[in-house]
Amino acid sequence: MKRERWNSKFGFLLAAIGSAVGLGNIWRFPYTAAENGGGAFLVPYFFAILTAGIPILILEYTMGKTYRAGAPVTWARINRKFEWLGWFQVMVAFIITVYYLAIVVWVISYIGFSFNQAWGSDPTSFFLGYLGITDSALNLGGIQSNLILPFLIIWVITAIIMYRGISKGIELACKIALPLLLVLTAILVVRGITLPGAVDGLNYLFTPNWDRIFDSQIWVAAYGQVFFSLSIAFAIMIAYSSYLPKETDVVNSAIITATANHGFELFAGIGVFSVLGYMAYSQGVPVDEVAAGGVGLAFMVFPAAINTLPALNTLIGICFFGTLFFAGVTSLISIIQAVISGIADKFELAHTKATTIVLVPAFVISILFITGAGLNILDIVDAFINNVGVAGAGLIEVILIGWFFKPEILRQEANQFSNFSVGRWWIYSLKFITVIVLGFMVISNTISFIKDGYGGYASSDIAVFGWGALLFGVVVAIILTAMKGKEGYADLSKHKEVE
Repeated sequence: MKRERWNSKFGFLLAAIGSAVGLGNIWRFPYTAAENGGGAFLVPYFFAILTAGIPILILEYTMGKTYRAGAPVTWARINRKFEWLGWFQVMVAFIITVYYLAIVVWVISYIGFSFNQAWGSDPTSFFLGYLGITDSALNLGGIQSNLILPFLIIWVITAIIMYRGISKGIELACKIALPLLLVLTAILVVRGITLPGAVDGLNYLFTPNWDRIFDSQIWVAAYGQVFFSLSIAFAIMIAYSSYLPKETDVVNSAIITATANHGFELFAGIGVFSVLGYMAYSQGVPVDEVAAGGVGLAFMVFPAAINTLPALNTLIGICFFGTLFFAGVTSLISIIQAVISGIADKFELAHTKATTIVLVPAFVISILFITGAGLNILDIVDAFINNVGVAGAGLIEVILIGWFFKPEILRQEANQFSNFSVGRWWIYSLKFITVIVLGFMVISNTISFIKDGYGGYASSDIAVFGWGALLFGVVVAIILTAMKGKEGYADLSKHKEVE
């Protein structure tokens, strides 16, 4: 079966950047940086980019372009014994799909709420009431009727993009969404830095606390942010790069993707913490008393900050939630494509059929996240899938490539059409630095979850939606690996491309 291609390298880069620039760039990075030494955090952060982020991006771009398939078949073409890892990465992507979509559902509603600040004077209570939050992840509380319309809207948008394919769907969507994302973020930044107290927010974000530079947890946080931010180790970048022409410069592409992604993180952080600085200034409290990360920042703290603005409240609300929407959609479609590629390549299915096979179960499972337990389930699944699933898959990936495959083969493939050649430092970074840091992350996170649980949730909630999500990924990966694919799917010589 002929394989589709990106219309251009620029289109691929926009899609890759769109995948990397997600919700975590806007609500996770600024708070993570501020919590971990402010400006001092940027030292391990940039070191992590150079020793893990860019090397793994180069690795996955090279794997996808060389073996011309999604993660499972790419791993099978490297070594049939490695195919299971590709399927586990695909299942991690599938699980992330169903809860990532739920966040975009909330974002759509909050774009509407921004027009009249419908969250009122107590955004936290409003948000929890809006979700119909229950007391347990196992107490579903029924489907929340107010979430059905935005739920259907994002599913329709997603389905339209995915059924249109790589060039006419994903590439076109990213060409529209990324410029809009940049414009909305720029408005947010300009408005933020002109507010009284903005400098306090920026000082909180960037003032270095050098006393913490030797704290191992700061370095783990930096690697974690880089790792999760770049969409590496859960099949996305392997799938995206599999649609590239063989002559593509993957080294340059990886550097551009990483630079754009992390540059946006810093840019968005300036806008977010400028507004939080004004909020703290208006209330007469330190910035650390109003700062938060994740869902809390987006749907509780930032709406409260918007309430305090002297003017342009509606504009800032639309810009903030608009950035979350476009960042969320471009990341969401990349995660889904990673799953579609895996299915289509092994079983040699037409794109539309593979898309249906993926979207139907994803739609059904995602209904869980518009019940009253949606936020609780999302919180647990996200913690386990990211901190154990993604990090674990990345650890196994670099161990297999670095120690059980000949990474020099991939280094030569990466350099073949690249203007900037990577030296052997690339291999050493993967074999030693990345393995050590990711190994420490996976082991420490796993021990913490076993000993302390997570977030104060009941052990039954953790068992079902934490460990259960990981077990689900492993079991389905084993089943898909064992299933018979199209004859010769692991034989690269039988694969044809669209010329």
